[in-house]
Amino acid sequence: MTTNTIERRHDIVQATVDAGRVEVPDLAERYGVSTVTIRGDLNYLHQKGLLVRTRGGAVASSRVSQELSVREKVTEHLDIKRRIAAAAAREIHEQDTIILDSGTTTAEIASQLHHFRRLVVMTNGLNVAQKLADAEGVEVLMTGGTLRKKSLSFYGRAAEDALQCYHFDKVFLGVDGIDFQGGITTHFEYEANLNRLMCKVARKVIAVTDSSKFKRSGVHKICDFSDIDILITDSGIPDAFHEALSEAGVKVVIVD
Repeated sequence: MTTNTIERRHDIVQATVDAGRVEVPDLAERYGVSTVTIRGDLNYLHQKGLLVRTRGGAVASSRVSQELSVREKVTEHLDIKRRIAAAAAREIHEQDTIILDSGTTTAEIASQLHHFRRLVVMTNGLNVAQKLADAEGVEVLMTGGTLRKKSLSFYGRAAEDALQCYHFDKVFLGVDGIDFQGGITTHFEYEANLNRLMCKVARKVIAVTDSSKFKRSGVHKICDFSDIDILITDSGIPDAFHEALSEAGVKVVIVD
């Protein structure tokens, strides 16, 4: 298997989460690199808190969330996601131009938008676009790009180029993890790149997540707390995170 350093380290974290433990010789053989290189990778990932270094290998860190497929995510915390989506929809007004990131929570937001008469929605989520297919007052734009089937999301240069041509009022951002060291994170490098661009081309950044994502970390950073304007979550948010977000100037909206 031939990979660059970033792809290899991402894959190592995922392999560690899946297996629980990995060994240096096995990883060296898998990626066709030296054991010295693998030890360097494991030390780097240990320092980032993405795995725990052990003699001869590494074990999974409890801080790293495992990426689920869209099918697996659909029913996870569904009631909470719907309440978060309803609160998010209240941040949207007629004639707004918005971005809905891919994901199951943002798909629930899409389900809340059918009553709008004039709304423009850009999305990189195939499932999000499907939710809006029969919303007559919503103009739907797709980023295009390469489809990542696990998340039903588009990514890549074509998706990034599409976003460069627009400016939006708001972006609604789904996340895989939120922690003090990593900030707002996701699992997939190219999705993180696209998410950062979404934040850049939108006037207001709104993160939507259930409280299970706190104290968890994806592999790739999207942004810091201070880069978001509003965070919508449920009452399970830890007090320390609520305080840190408020101190960073983020408006925290908690659904009952």
